[in-house]
Amino acid sequence: MSKKVFIKTFGCQMNEYDSTKMLDVLHAADGVEQTTDIGQADIVLLNTCSVREKAQEKVFSDLGRIRELKELRPGMVIGVGGCVASQEGSHIIKRAPYVDVVFGPQTLHRLPALINERQRSGRPQVDISFPEIEKFDHLPPARREGGSAFVSIMEGCSKYCSFCVVPYTRGEEVSRPFEDVLVEIAELAQQGVKEINLLGQNVNAYRGAFDKSAMKAVGAGSSNMAGEPGKDFADFAMLLDYAAQIPGIERLRFTTSHPRDFSQRLIDCYARLPQLVSHLHLPVQAGSDRILAAMKRGYSALEYKSIIRKLRVIRPDLLLSSDFIVGFPGETDADFEQTMKLVDDLDFDASYSFVYSPRPGTPAASLADDTPASVKQARLKRLQDDIGARERRNNLAMVGQVQRVLVEQVARKDERDLAGRTPYNRIVNFAGPVSLLGEMVEVRITEAFAHSLRGELVTP
Repeated sequence: MSKKVFIKTFGCQMNEYDSTKMLDVLHAADGVEQTTDIGQADIVLLNTCSVREKAQEKVFSDLGRIRELKELRPGMVIGVGGCVASQEGSHIIKRAPYVDVVFGPQTLHRLPALINERQRSGRPQVDISFPEIEKFDHLPPARREGGSAFVSIMEGCSKYCSFCVVPYTRGEEVSRPFEDVLVEIAELAQQGVKEINLLGQNVNAYRGAFDKSAMKAVGAGSSNMAGEPGKDFADFAMLLDYAAQIPGIERLRFTTSHPRDFSQRLIDCYARLPQLVSHLHLPVQAGSDRILAAMKRGYSALEYKSIIRKLRVIRPDLLLSSDFIVGFPGETDADFEQTMKLVDDLDFDASYSFVYSPRPGTPAASLADDTPASVKQARLKRLQDDIGARERRNNLAMVGQVQRVLVEQVARKDERDLAGRTPYNRIVNFAGPVSLLGEMVEVRITEAFAHSLRGELVTP
């Protein structure tokens, strides 16, 4: 009987991707299967996030509950991975000595060996090293069911924003070789995947080692494609061009990107690649130049606006989502009003927005902060209410339209329905046969809700 693993994932889509790879390596090495019942698990893994203080503390709260399960099942293996593991390392073992393995984002491929060594030696294992691209070289081949898949193209970030722990927990930017990414996408396409979401902390900083034979490998070479940006590497625009040439790939998305690296070459991709969706998540964090400088973001509000306005000349229907930090140390009412003006100027469609949370070891953690928590919460509510109203308005505007939807799963609320995603990143629920899972279909939008749509299948 195969062993079972329960994985709980915190944080970003990079962590979601990493969790699937944890399952892949355990299955390939020892035939381990996933379970959604933690009580039946032989291995329990927490894939952690340290971006938010509450998320970090929640890890130790969860570990306390898992300890009770381990007392009932002494053979259970408890592992902590992700960014909290990278940041805390052996301190996790000191605080929770019943944890068996601690591993970072770059060493998840070593998980089977770490578990085996724990069982052999009887000692907890900690590996939070940064072996650069080694992780990708040791992961099993891409394996997906369904029409959409994430493909990680790079790790880490070299921007060192004053509030962010990512460069310290995931390391600096390291890109996968160009051909390796294309091969993974091609393998997914052969499995029926139609939509690829390219993933990284800062995907548009991608600089993949470039082998000209990769062109022949994917049968690409259109004269309309971006030329080589350099002799030894492919940039993100070039990667998008070649990914779009792979047979079967109908849609391309990417997350997350940084305004500093949003080049004209990348903007030009929106003019020539219909596979590139008209939905962009581009974190801005704030609308005040003074706060952006304190955050060390490396651009002004005007420079951010310029990117979006160029894109909307090419794609007038582009919907924009972003990240916002409210209440950064020193943020005044005037600074916050500039953020609200930016929201109005660019008509953001959705957001991931939070009150600033100081992270140990980051430069911003030492900044003076005398703004009352109640003021920060009031600002956050105003921002979220404003952007939420814009999302609802955009949803209502879609009623009556026929949209191309990638069918992802059976609907959560009613198993008689299917749920799919539009190019604009909207979830649509509609009645249809399960044989449509993984397929692209035409759906007429009939109702709009706060965060989703209702539709009816258009008969081919």
